[in-house]
Amino acid sequence: MENKKLVPHIFLKNGKAVNDFHGNKLISDGDAVKLAKFYEENSADWILLFDLSENKWEHAGNLEVVRRICSSIDIPLICGGNIESAEDIENLLCAGCEKVFLNMSKPNNVDKLKELSEIFGKDKIAVCINEFSTIREMTDMIRESASLVLLLGDNQHLYDAVNSLPLRTMPIISVLNYDHVVALLRHENVAGVSGNAISNLDVNLPKFRQEAAARGVRVQSCECNFAWSDLKLNSDGMIPVVVQDYKNQEVLMVAYMNEEAFNNTLLTGRMTYYSRSRNELWVKGETSGHYQYVKQILIDCDNDTLLAKVAQVGAACHTGNRSCFYRNLVPQKFNDRNPLAVFEKIMDGIRGHKENPDDGSYTNRLFDEGLDRILKQIGEEALGLIFASKGENTTEIEREACDLLYHLMILMVQLDISWDDITNELYKR
Repeated sequence: MENKKLVPHIFLKNGKAVNDFHGNKLISDGDAVKLAKFYEENSADWILLFDLSENKWEHAGNLEVVRRICSSIDIPLICGGNIESAEDIENLLCAGCEKVFLNMSKPNNVDKLKELSEIFGKDKIAVCINEFSTIREMTDMIRESASLVLLLGDNQHLYDAVNSLPLRTMPIISVLNYDHVVALLRHENVAGVSGNAISNLDVNLPKFRQEAAARGVRVQSCECNFAWSDLKLNSDGMIPVVVQDYKNQEVLMVAYMNEEAFNNTLLTGRMTYYSRSRNELWVKGETSGHYQYVKQILIDCDNDTLLAKVAQVGAACHTGNRSCFYRNLVPQKFNDRNPLAVFEKIMDGIRGHKENPDDGSYTNRLFDEGLDRILKQIGEEALGLIFASKGENTTEIEREACDLLYHLMILMVQLDISWDDITNELYKR
């Protein structure tokens, strides 16, 4: 059985996060990207986004916000609202959305559901329903064409729909009542729950997971292929954990887990350890705010050591350093040619030129002359690479490729584009 999902929602109006379907009152400062990041760090499984745009211009602006959200988070985003064509769905999927949902109260969407499912695949299509009186006649079509049904309505209608529909559903519950949430999550065909009880900024989702699990609801943040009994423990009944940044592979720290820490890590999605010096459980970041969010946990060939790949907030070390391994015991005797490290080092140098201009610097001259001058230089470097490639001179090709890449990085800095943005786009492709 799959874990039940906790899914906060975002209403997007004129590029800003608002608190209801009518576009009333901004959520916090209205920054939807920051709000999505908050939900991810609060242990959300997915995020549900409603595009409340009323025309194509507003829709285009919201689409750009959706794109920035997808580039900023690693959990799935399910998006819908103002879907008028297959192109709208394609744009949202290309922006990075996991699924796109169609409003079944619009007859045009009902008519096109099967066709759109065939174009994009059933896994990419969800539907949103608030007219329960007509849903039963559409059940077979929805089962064949959509992978998830979002249910909107009052509590009693939601219960009735969940009980009667043989479909994978996600109720969107309006009340701030955890008993209702838990009751809905108990249903076998409920994949997860969204709504105010999950989306409220004061809700502590890791704590809610613990409370729900105590009431017999499977709401683990992380799936696990091993049981604690499969691990080989040390004499203290613990297992060492090497902790690594999931993006740049930097080793951050080493700690230990007992069974309770292991289970709490899987449940909440936040790294939890056992302190041998204090003889107590500790959630990394609980006092400092420097949480570690689980992205992947690997086990070694002997089953006696774990490697946790995490998203680290702030510093991993109590000294304030990013990594506990910040002191050089044996000086480096090699050149670090890791592509990511090389690209980031050069990018940092270019950013340094932009932030602290050096008169007479070639790079600063390009920044001073502006975007058109940078683009002209990129064109010249691209031609240089083409001519070198025609001559099949590998040494010249390498040099011209380096020149092109350097000027591309100048453009990226000028337009505030990071390597993360580029790699995210490559990953989506």
